[in-house]
Amino acid sequence: METTAVNSISSETVLLWLQGCSKTYQQHKDELTQLDAAIGDADHGANMARGFTAVEGKLPSLKDKDIGTIFKTVAMTLISTVGGASGPLYGTFFLQAANGANGKSALTHEELFTVFAAGLQGLMNRGKAIVGEKTMVDALVPAIEALKPHEQDSLSDALDRAVTAAICGADSTVPLVAKKGRASYLGERSAGHLDPGASSTTLLLEALQQAFHSTS
Repeated sequence: METTAVNSISSETVLLWLQGCSKTYQQHKDELTQLDAAIGDADHGANMARGFTAVEGKLPSLKDKDIGTIFKTVAMTLISTVGGASGPLYGTFFLQAANGANGKSALTHEELFTVFAAGLQGLMNRGKAIVGEKTMVDALVPAIEALKPHEQDSLSDALDRAVTAAICGADSTVPLVAKKGRASYLGERSAGHLDPGASSTTLLLEALQQAFHSTS
């Protein structure tokens, strides 16, 4: 039983994660807004905080629901409340992730990797972005790759790897010239700035890491 607990994530932990996201984005709202002010519309922090505050408001009604239903609710809430490109992109991530989590009250390490990989693919299809274009993909792709199970692995270690990879991926956006979104209008002037989407992606994964460690 102990091994199962360490190597799976329950619906309760997912709800704790989403509650943590709301708190995290409120705490980092100004920081994300400042990042976005340099190369975007200066609304990313407010948008993410608003979206996950709305998600938090839905959590009491999701306590007895399966993870697929939880993810689908998150997706619809983000799409309807988060402005700009972030709502559809984060919403698509959760919507595609929901497909592999339908009916499940817990996800094994392998299943979590699979549903997140599906979420990433959906997001990339929606945003038409690849690594190196100074977007959230620069943080999310290496993070999902790091989450992939290895032999003698634990989900705890994999989540730690994923967060480290996301941080490195986000940092890698600083020297890049933006190829997508509002930041791309700046051309060479977009270089030298951390991408706000990559930063908010890292915060999302850090909140998952914290929720998992607090319950395992």
